[in-house]
Amino acid sequence: MTPWGPAAVRPPRSAPPPRFHPCPPPPPAPEPPGGGEAVREAACRHWGRRGLATSPESVAAGPGAPALLLALLGAYGGDVMLPRPCPAWWTPQVRLLGRRAYHVPTPAECGGVPDPYALLETVRRVRAEGGDPRVLLLSVADDPTATVPPPEMLREACEAAESAGLFVVSDESWRDTVHRPHDTLVLSPAEMLPERAAVLVDLAGAMLPAGWPAAVVRFPDTPRGTWLRARTLDVLTATGAMVAGPVAGAAAHALDEPDAVAGRAYAAAALHGVVAAAAHRRLLEAGALARPPQAGRHLYADLTPLRAGLARHGVGDAMELEDWLGGRLGAPTPGGQRFADELGALRVRLSTGPLLGATPQERLAALTARDPLALPHVRDSLELLGSVLAGLA
Repeated sequence: MTPWGPAAVRPPRSAPPPRFHPCPPPPPAPEPPGGGEAVREAACRHWGRRGLATSPESVAAGPGAPALLLALLGAYGGDVMLPRPCPAWWTPQVRLLGRRAYHVPTPAECGGVPDPYALLETVRRVRAEGGDPRVLLLSVADDPTATVPPPEMLREACEAAESAGLFVVSDESWRDTVHRPHDTLVLSPAEMLPERAAVLVDLAGAMLPAGWPAAVVRFPDTPRGTWLRARTLDVLTATGAMVAGPVAGAAAHALDEPDAVAGRAYAAAALHGVVAAAAHRRLLEAGALARPPQAGRHLYADLTPLRAGLARHGVGDAMELEDWLGGRLGAPTPGGQRFADELGALRVRLSTGPLLGATPQERLAALTARDPLALPHVRDSLELLGSVLAGLA
């Protein structure tokens, strides 16, 4: 028998008070097609600081430049004229839409824009053969050549495009990575052809981490531009190409360029400029050809003068050069064929990123160093490049 009697039941122990578990904050609301108001207004302020007055109704955002360019070209229609060489992802975008891409040689001074006379002649020939060129895609801070078109060259290319009745899409993703901003004037086709030019800016890489896809495009403030933006939003909606909410917030923050973001971007551009200039010197010393790098994180080298030395290693075209040089340097070195260049030309794009170190710690050390070229890992990378090239002379 228990103290409470035979039929008693032991009273339950007093239960501890329930712990309070606050509800997690709701996830960010999904961005609408073309981006929410915050990111579009930030893009307007971004372009306004560069002399391009813009209204939010003339801006669209997307999950990266490829998705946004695909939507824009799909909305506009027609075949596309591109410079040769051009970024590796441009031509596949055009072909994915079932359109034809026509490549025009660039002038000797720079890449990113077509030679104006060659552009007019190519457009004339294409139309005579039944083609339908409507768009010229160009870049004012070029990948892969790392050059900036001189203002007069850009103006001539824009005048040729206007004469040929082409709409201009200017990829300005690397505009703010100019190595010497006080010595290099960067202009936009939207300043020269305000009614016939759209501006595309990919934020991933230059302003955001590479894994955070976000891009914005500025349309002309005209009835035709309003129509093109609406058609572009239709394509973005149909393909589900919307910016993720958290990424849109980061994109708006980056577009406003607070001191921390602007300072780091400026320091990174200067660092890549110093290392690119050193790599350029190694190329010239070995007898290779390359335009002096002005922006971005690459160099575009022509190793044709070293053809005899490369032939001893069984290298006869850009594809073989890509494999051979990449194996020697231990870093990707895409050949010119990836940038719509001729396969037989021994051209290759070299990236400055691998020269800064193999780990985040080494790259951060290069970013904060007073003299990054004096760091052992940077010096060793440049010496490896020089020795590989010297062996071909």
